Amino acid sequence: MVQARARAIGLKKRVCCHSFRATGITEYMNAGGALDIAQRIAGHSELSTTKIYDRSQDRLTIAEIERVSFQPSSKPI
Repeated sequence: MVQARARAIGLKKRVCCHSFRATGITEYMNAGGALDIAQRIAGHSELSTTKIYDRSQDRLTIAEIERVSFQPSSKPI
C-alpha cells in the first residue's frame, strides 16, 4: 500500500514501512534526541539496530553545498 501511494503521487524513490521508521528516528535525532531514547521509542532490543535507521548524519548543510565550485579548469579532462 505504501509503494502504491508513493507511485500515485509520482515519488520515484522506493519507500516502504521502514522508510517511516527511518524518517521518524532521523527527525528525532535532528531535533536533539538521544539514541538510547530513540531505541526505546522504536522498540529495538539492540542499539545497533536503531543506528541503522538514524540518517541524521546524512544531511548536508547549505554551507557545505556552497563550497562546491564550478570554476573552469585549466586542465583538460
